[in-house]
Amino acid sequence: MMHQSIPLPRDLPRPQEQILVNITPQETRVAVLEDAIVQELHVERAASRGIVGNIYLGQVKRVLPGMQSAFIEIGLERAAFLHIADVLEQRQHPTEPQRIEKMLFEGQTVLVQVIKDPISTKGARLSTQISLAGRFLVHLPQEEHIGISQKIELEADRLGLKTRLEKLLPEGTPRGYIIRTSAETASDEALQADIEYLSKLWADIKHKSQHLA
Repeated sequence: MMHQSIPLPRDLPRPQEQILVNITPQETRVAVLEDAIVQELHVERAASRGIVGNIYLGQVKRVLPGMQSAFIEIGLERAAFLHIADVLEQRQHPTEPQRIEKMLFEGQTVLVQVIKDPISTKGARLSTQISLAGRFLVHLPQEEHIGISQKIELEADRLGLKTRLEKLLPEGTPRGYIIRTSAETASDEALQADIEYLSKLWADIKHKSQHLA
């Protein structure tokens, strides 16, 4: 039997979306529903919860020029570790060697993000390059370029997504983004909602860091 696909009208109403959250001492469960059908399910267990992605306003405790690294106090049991390779300026200019002792000093406050959980006797590893993940986009507020997931292979699709995103970005706002694979099927409205959410999140982080410093 042959099956023929029938295109759906463009003006069909979008399915109703709901987000359900259930929190217990042991775990947190989040479900995304469309028309009462589960589309996404996320479970985070307290016993296995990591801190990767967390953002802190840390204080430099010690700078080690010989190792080109620094220990940053972020309120954990052990001081966290920041290597020169994970400092924003070095990441932006990888072919131009920087010196960490010229960027950081003891007692300085610095906004950092955890990129690796603490292991055994080692503290968490940090980066000063902040990334904020949304449903369709990853916001890099300190950057000014748009990247695209390598899983999106067709050049026409990549160019189309980049063009769509550029048209949605407000003038005068940080334009650093990575387009995730899930954005391929996202509407302009969904992308716009992600932009607004991530922009507000970054504005809140900057506001809090400036008032806590």
